[in-house]
Amino acid sequence: MKGTLAATLFVTIGLSATVCAQAKSGNAQSSATSRRYINLPNRPVQAPFSDGVVVGQTLYIAGRIGVDPKTGKPPEDVEQEIRILLEGFKSVVSEAGMVMDDLVFVQVFCPDLSLYDKFNTAYKSYFGKDYPARAFIGSGPLLRGGHFEMNGIAVKR
Repeated sequence: MKGTLAATLFVTIGLSATVCAQAKSGNAQSSATSRRYINLPNRPVQAPFSDGVVVGQTLYIAGRIGVDPKTGKPPEDVEQEIRILLEGFKSVVSEAGMVMDDLVFVQVFCPDLSLYDKFNTAYKSYFGKDYPARAFIGSGPLLRGGHFEMNGIAVKR
């Protein structure tokens, strides 16, 4: 047991020293840790977060609601709100050089679960054959009176 612990510590310390030496000399792979922030130009709401962050080949997409850019509020028509939400999501994905089919995980928050089928009707039209893993979560009220908020993760193929 003592020998195994000592070997583990030696390997861990040796690995840490190697990583530190690579980072110091500039040989470490920076693409895995470099970040690119995505912020769409005509964002109707200025808030302290980015629309998305790309790390390596992975895009993390902030929660989005279907806000009309002219009014700053969700439209009265729920189906139009869904389209605005999905188009905004698609814009963030596109700005990162990806497509909707690169999404691997999505969360949708909705205070009214009776809107599940309406959401799915529009949502399905944004994908090819396969869909990302998804959670559709009943929630409390959403910002600005939205009926849906969606966030997700995409990985470039």
